[in-house]
Amino acid sequence: MRRMRSLRAALTAAATAVAALGLTAVSGSPAQAATPLPAHVFAPYFESWTGESPAALSAQSGAKHLTMAFLQTATKGSCTAYWNGDTSLPIDTKSFGADIKTIQSRGGDVIPSFGGYTADTTGTEIADSCTDVDQIAAVYQKVITTYDIPRLDMDIEIDALDNTAGIDRRNKAIKKVQDWAASTGRKLEISYTLPTTTRGLAANGVALLKNAVANGTRVDVANIMTFDYYDNAQHDMAQDTKTAAQGLYDQLAKLYPSKTPAQLWGMIGVTEMPGVDDFGPAETFTLANAKEVYSWAVSKGINMISFWALQRDNGKCPGGGAKDDCSGIEQGTWDFSRIFAPFTSGGTAPSDDFSLAASPASGTVKAGNSATSTVRTSVTAGTAKTVDLKVSGAPAGVTASLSPSSVTAGETSTLTVSTTAAAVNGTYDIVVTGTSPSAAHSTTYSLTVTGGSGNQCTAAPWASGTVYTGGQQVSHKGHNWKAKWWTTGEEPGSTGQWGVWQDLGAC
Repeated sequence: MRRMRSLRAALTAAATAVAALGLTAVSGSPAQAATPLPAHVFAPYFESWTGESPAALSAQSGAKHLTMAFLQTATKGSCTAYWNGDTSLPIDTKSFGADIKTIQSRGGDVIPSFGGYTADTTGTEIADSCTDVDQIAAVYQKVITTYDIPRLDMDIEIDALDNTAGIDRRNKAIKKVQDWAASTGRKLEISYTLPTTTRGLAANGVALLKNAVANGTRVDVANIMTFDYYDNAQHDMAQDTKTAAQGLYDQLAKLYPSKTPAQLWGMIGVTEMPGVDDFGPAETFTLANAKEVYSWAVSKGINMISFWALQRDNGKCPGGGAKDDCSGIEQGTWDFSRIFAPFTSGGTAPSDDFSLAASPASGTVKAGNSATSTVRTSVTAGTAKTVDLKVSGAPAGVTASLSPSSVTAGETSTLTVSTTAAAVNGTYDIVVTGTSPSAAHSTTYSLTVTGGSGNQCTAAPWASGTVYTGGQQVSHKGHNWKAKWWTTGEEPGSTGQWGVWQDLGAC
């Protein structure tokens, strides 16, 4: 339940704090006291540029908390931040506000994240882009009050990690916002997400934290990215997570000598990448690794487990490399989320639980025909309970139904997918969600439609000399693509998951 201060007291305190800190008030509303995050939280990254609903994926995956990626400026030199640098997605309740409120109403929350690889390499990370500390602080404040959230994340890597002026501005701005939050009775946490070696932070990461200490800036969580080591070695990714975190612990102990061991471990977060990371198969984080990391994290009492990213938590591209929308290994949809979800609040798995799987998990249908798949459930803990089944994701010209729509765990249902001649060619994820009194899981049936009278490639062909802005779509080499931010000359599909173009699928 959210604690509200009286309107008069909050307005008075907020006005006093704004005047003292030199910040510009972002609205006439009082600062609410956001519900603090649990002491131990699982908060995977959500790729906010895909057009998907964070609330829907939170429910399907069971991840109650999400780290929302990313906030950045549209152009270098700007002091205005947008989601993904997309000017159509400003810091406003119209941008993800309804989804965030839904997540909060379910007992979860989101952690907006500034920066990320693209912003950090293009000068559009807010503290690299903007040279006015007060304006940077005002942007942080606006995110906090617009979405009523208890934590901000700073994802600082590559070029931004060596920008000492930007680092100093960022920490000074954070300190201003922390002072404002304290004066208005708001609980606010700050996390830094940083690249790591297998033995802890590199020198520039330590220097960033030293600057925070020098500025009196409180860092609540140092969250290390335990993947993409690029050292040409074969890796045990679970063991590397442990050694990297131990190295970070030793570094934090020197920076914060008054903290106890429990407090130091409580400052640490780890972010994994499910399956094959960007380096390749030598750095593959498996389901067995995830279970090992989970047990270790509980034993150490670390603050957070995360992974990049929620949209990768499925097995639709086994044997492949790192992609935005799949892990590259054989797995069920949301397998990693299910392993890590109980970490929040130190919880445990439901006493009565079940699994859900579609067999076969994919099929190809000529428009006008139909296909079936068996949805299997089984008891994984406790006793069998009633599981209500729903299906979603069917595109125009396709209907999907389940018979029966309610089963007892251990029984099966038949998924029938029917298409019309007007169905649009392409591949679609049909999601079956099962809900019992104590748990919820989902599975995905990948449907490929051929021979339809429709065609997904309705977007204009990509042209190398054309300027595209975030959200614009093109067709290229049999796929549809959506621009994540401003671009010109970058060929869709040529720069991998870190490139500007989001692959929307074959057509």
